[in-house]
Amino acid sequence: MKLNYYPDTDSLYIDLSEKSSTESREVSDGVVLDYDENGARVGIDIDNASDKVKLDELILSKLPSEIHAVAN
Repeated sequence: MKLNYYPDTDSLYIDLSEKSSTESREVSDGVVLDYDENGARVGIDIDNASDKVKLDELILSKLPSEIHAVAN
């Protein structure tokens, strides 16, 4: 899973899979779910993210994987 924040558009994209999106559905104002060809969710796009989520803190708890941090 990857979290990508784009400050120029104030959008947050959560990559849930390496698969490409073939369909998108807006589930609420400014929140779009992306699906692959089999209907599996592959991503979440959140517009105006700074109004919808707390961007200044990320807490990861009990994840069964390695954590890689990339700072820009």
